[in-house]
Amino acid sequence: MKKRVLITGGAGFIGSHVADELLAHGHVVRVLDNLAPRVHQGGKRPAYLDHNVELVVGDVRDGAMVERALEGVEVVFHLAAAVGAGESVFEVDRCMSANNVGTAVLLDRVVRSSVERLILASSMSVYGEGLYRDRSGSPMEVARRRPDQLRREEWEPTLDGTPLTPVATPESKTASVDGSVYAISKYDQERMCLRFGRAFGVPTMALRLFNVFGTRQSLSNPYTGDLARFASRLLAGRRPRLPEDGGQLRDFMDVREVASICRLAMTSDTRHQVINVGTGRASSLADIARRMATVAGGPRLTPEATGAYQIGDVRHCFADATRAEQAFGHRAKGDLDAGLVELLDWVARQTHVGRKRTLAPHVQLELEMAS
Repeated sequence: MKKRVLITGGAGFIGSHVADELLAHGHVVRVLDNLAPRVHQGGKRPAYLDHNVELVVGDVRDGAMVERALEGVEVVFHLAAAVGAGESVFEVDRCMSANNVGTAVLLDRVVRSSVERLILASSMSVYGEGLYRDRSGSPMEVARRRPDQLRREEWEPTLDGTPLTPVATPESKTASVDGSVYAISKYDQERMCLRFGRAFGVPTMALRLFNVFGTRQSLSNPYTGDLARFASRLLAGRRPRLPEDGGQLRDFMDVREVASICRLAMTSDTRHQVINVGTGRASSLADIARRMATVAGGPRLTPEATGAYQIGDVRHCFADATRAEQAFGHRAKGDLDAGLVELLDWVARQTHVGRKRTLAPHVQLELEMAS
């Protein structure tokens, strides 16, 4: 059945792909986005945003603008947010205002609207470290690694000096949001939306997105994803640089598969739950960087482990996707190598169509030095 859908933050990386997916299945899509210049050059509508998308330019913290955007809407995907765990440390006010206040304003207006379903884009960052097992096979939650451990390059979480085994992280794992202001804000968003949904009878779910990658990622943000950074160095003829020893395990999912799951969430009987959105497959940063070098045609550009670290960084975290499979009937099937090829091609095109000024300074410098 065709639905009228609002995507907050829908002109961005993930939101625009969700819009494409919904349009392809006959839904009517409206987007509310502030077109922030740090993401959208000149504050202009991005060329990749489908012309069939109705764009309302405004901030999710503007109640009057939100009311306008909600007119006639039946389903809301709430993606508008200040992103970046590292960035949030230096811009606490912007992060908490955009994420927490923005969500509060949206919920306040949804009460007075025709909305019948709310889907929030949350983040794996709320877990902190993923789940582990000890030597006996018992599941174990661990604290973040201490600064003195990192200084000694003791990368793996241990118990009595024995490394623990990382396992897929289920939604039942206790949240641990002390690592960043961003994680705190995403967990707050989850609690707000789920409580609201139960109180007002609006089916609500929070999708905890793991490591989403693909075209349209913002290269103007120095906190952009690992894969975009790897791609920029490979295209500059430089070795990808890995934090720590590169053994960190992550769960990378193509943005188009994420968009497909978002569409399936519209009709799922599941409500008032958090749901992991990931492949359920663990990949180390080093392995991903090597695979990118191979598909880029530069297998000799082996990744360089730098030993660099940031306090609060997570060692291992990848999704237990069981609940998503049960809720949406979806089993991750993405071809990682094909996605890496597409990402590399897209990053390369950003440097050859007169758009160098949109790249982050460190990316642009590397590309210019290689040209």
